[in-house]
Amino acid sequence: MEVSMTLWVLTIVGLAALIAVDFFIGRKPHEVSVKEAGIWTVVWIALAGLFGLGLLVFGGGQPAGEFFAGFITEKSLSVDNLFVFVLIMAKFAVPAQYQQRVLLVGVLIALVLRTVFIAAGAAIIASFSWVFFLFGAFLIWTAWKLVQEARADEEGEEYEENKLLKAVEHRFGVADRYHGTKLWIQQSGKRVMTPMLVVMLAIGTTDVLFALDSIPAIFGLTQDPYIVFTANAFALMGLRQLYFLIGGLLKKLVHLSYGLSIILGFIGVKLVLHALHESGVHVPEISIPVSLGVICAVLVVTTLTSLMASRKQTAVEAARAHEEGARSVDV
Repeated sequence: MEVSMTLWVLTIVGLAALIAVDFFIGRKPHEVSVKEAGIWTVVWIALAGLFGLGLLVFGGGQPAGEFFAGFITEKSLSVDNLFVFVLIMAKFAVPAQYQQRVLLVGVLIALVLRTVFIAAGAAIIASFSWVFFLFGAFLIWTAWKLVQEARADEEGEEYEENKLLKAVEHRFGVADRYHGTKLWIQQSGKRVMTPMLVVMLAIGTTDVLFALDSIPAIFGLTQDPYIVFTANAFALMGLRQLYFLIGGLLKKLVHLSYGLSIILGFIGVKLVLHALHESGVHVPEISIPVSLGVICAVLVVTTLTSLMASRKQTAVEAARAHEEGARSVDV
């Protein structure tokens, strides 16, 4: 798909305007209700849908299909990010009324960093076609790693600050408490960071680790930098509202890691087949409609089996509690 510089500029300006509106509406710190989060989640998904329809009308079925496949993939991988966001919020004891501001700025940092990754990925792909072999192998390895992590017991999991964040904290110092939405304060004659800024940096920089698999994954669905960027942007910008909407449901998605591993493994195989095809080997390539169908089917099945497993586990725990209660009464 040919994208002019004018379209790039208009797209970035449009996304910036949407972000500004989102920031203006939520500028006053407050605890986000499920209703508010639900409304804005629908708004962002609707905007992504309209953008995809625009691609269909003006660009054709191929770009639109690639965008929707990329958006759904990035959105599903972003849900996995929310598990870590919950740990970060708990680690730094972020007050409920400040969490939306933390997530907004953190997601903006993540979007900027991902844009750098996308630009680098596009440049590498344009110069070295064999990189698809590396991307494919990496995604297959990541899929296997996700399966292993899903089998492990992660009940005691806690967030650990990365080395970059620790270095920044050591360099500038951190205040001992929150000071509203301020990012810097004067303490003992020295300008230091507030915990608010530290949490924002934690969320933004942690997302870089997730980008290591999500960026190769979307390049496995499309090599168009414009579609890669917009799919990532729409997936990330609705992440804040999704956090408040399904935050309490995350623990019920017990099979999410398995579903994501299947998606990443599938895209990894797709990349390897594409690389072989580009090298002159006659192998079948997986089309975008098939990719979109597989991704949606895996997410639906994963969600249903997760909810069924969670419901069964809840019933077992309730029966066990009832049995223990009956025994105590008998005693």
